[in-house]
Amino acid sequence: MPIGPYVADFLCREAKLVIELDGLSHDARQEEDHRRDGYLRAQGYWTLRFSNADVMSNLEGVLMNIVAALNSGPPPAPPACGRGEE
Repeated sequence: MPIGPYVADFLCREAKLVIELDGLSHDARQEEDHRRDGYLRAQGYWTLRFSNADVMSNLEGVLMNIVAALNSGPPPAPPACGRGEE
């Protein structure tokens, strides 16, 4: 699913939740993934990442994590620069 210049593996626009399945190729792309996650956060999205191995060997656990995340809502946004408590 497209979000700006990026494509999410799975997306729930209503919950603003992006789910990414990471294979071995992501080991070499951690910096790029970090920038991408920052962009998505700035757009109001939050990201859950699971390895392909987790999905293949523990699908029930992955699904339980997604349901728990949806029930708890997104993590709080970090304070804007200069607006945090001193």
